[in-house]
Amino acid sequence: MEFNDKIGNSRSAAEPEFNVFITSLGMQAMIFMGEMPNPITNETKVELERARYLIETIAMIGSRTKGNLSAEEQKLIDDVLYGLRLKYSEKVK
Repeated sequence: MEFNDKIGNSRSAAEPEFNVFITSLGMQAMIFMGEMPNPITNETKVELERARYLIETIAMIGSRTKGNLSAEEQKLIDDVLYGLRLKYSEKVK
């Protein structure tokens, strides 16, 4: 299955995108911090160890890909990490 992006480039629907991947990891961390309900169970539950693991995973991806990311991708990682770390520090107080 193919679709056209906003500028008309044809892409496979199954082709992963970096920004969607990082954003999905960030959303999972927010779920584990109890900031939004789990979309499957519709329950809100705080699991800070799991949230911390995802935050560290995003940080590892950022450090391992440094120099290979576009400015937009680097900004996304920096922004996602900043927001998650801030929220995490509020939760562990």
